[in-house]
Amino acid sequence: MTSQNFRDYLMPNDAERIGLARGVDLHTYGARMLATEKAQKLKAHWQAMLDETFRGITANGEVQSGLFSLQDEGFAVEEAVRAAQALFASLDSARQQQVSYAIDAPQWRAWYNPEIPFNDYGVRLDETSAATHEAFWSLLRSCTSAAGFSRVQQVMDANHFLGELYDLTHIMNRWSFHFLLFGSPSATQPWGWSIYGHHVAFCCFIVGRQLVIAPTFFGVEPNVIERGDASDCVLFRDEEQLGLALMQSLSARQQHRATIYQLMEDPAMPADRFNFADQRHLGGAFQDNRVIPLEGVCVAEFTPAQRQQVMALVAVFLAFLPDGPRAARLQQIEAQLDNTWWSWIGGCGDDDVFYYRLQSPVVMLEFDHHSGMWLTNEEPARFHIHTITRIPNGNDYGKALLSQLQQ
Repeated sequence: MTSQNFRDYLMPNDAERIGLARGVDLHTYGARMLATEKAQKLKAHWQAMLDETFRGITANGEVQSGLFSLQDEGFAVEEAVRAAQALFASLDSARQQQVSYAIDAPQWRAWYNPEIPFNDYGVRLDETSAATHEAFWSLLRSCTSAAGFSRVQQVMDANHFLGELYDLTHIMNRWSFHFLLFGSPSATQPWGWSIYGHHVAFCCFIVGRQLVIAPTFFGVEPNVIERGDASDCVLFRDEEQLGLALMQSLSARQQHRATIYQLMEDPAMPADRFNFADQRHLGGAFQDNRVIPLEGVCVAEFTPAQRQQVMALVAVFLAFLPDGPRAARLQQIEAQLDNTWWSWIGGCGDDDVFYYRLQSPVVMLEFDHHSGMWLTNEEPARFHIHTITRIPNGNDYGKALLSQLQQ
């Protein structure tokens, strides 16, 4: 049985993977890792998906229309504009050019999860000044709730903590992320920004007083930061426990129907159901057009109390949104509860590891316990967690709203 203490699975100092990163800069490390056949195949596969025309995640290959509309959500756009302009001004002219993209640029969709630099879009924040870092915090604060601001900071810091464990903070640190700016910050015209890198992707589209943040990818390995100071925390405990409580609240028959695979790496899985990069996730990097059939149990048959549990879980996943946009999203998602499906992989005992997905026409949430990447556990463990939020049917990156503006 896998230990619950991540320190039992730390790589030895002479591990090959650590050796490839130690004593070299990021670009040398990236070249070494991308020279492997496995990484080359993954990069080619991702590029092929990026080259596709964006449609959005769907349940059957057909995009449902009429789900998203332009509206006033009360987002404080002026504050975000000022923060974005200040960040841009903190960059030198060369980096200002590097960071700037058209509002409909394909680079919106170029985010990735590994620490390996799979592309060089935007600017790497760890190659910018302290003034730019402070300006980024201001921009992030202007586009999130207080809880959301803290969460993104913690996940970025968790990457730094992992770097500390192996003395590899030149590869993995709290600023080792790409930053991109789309369009020109404006109180009336569409614009946005994104950040991505190891265990973080956060894509913000803004038009007037309306805000779309999707896709998001947050991961941690390990899920704790423990330095013995104020930064110590345990991450994604609520997503884990609320998801498990919902599953345990179902009847035995419903649990059986919701469980699409008994094992985390089940021999019954088709070839495309599990891969080393995303493991059980279906909405990971470059999966913008994936057809993801509805599976499991429909929330339409849940009790009122269970439906409240569903919405409490959604609220935790979307806690990064500021008040107005969050209220609008929760209302939109609740209106589709009768068309929402709950699916599960793994066991649902108190100590089990698992994957779950909540999927409707307007939201897809995924949670997964992973096996080790920078830790040596061969089986999934609760200390390595990935979470994803998506907006199916074409509104990832705010694209459904942008298409209405461009008509």
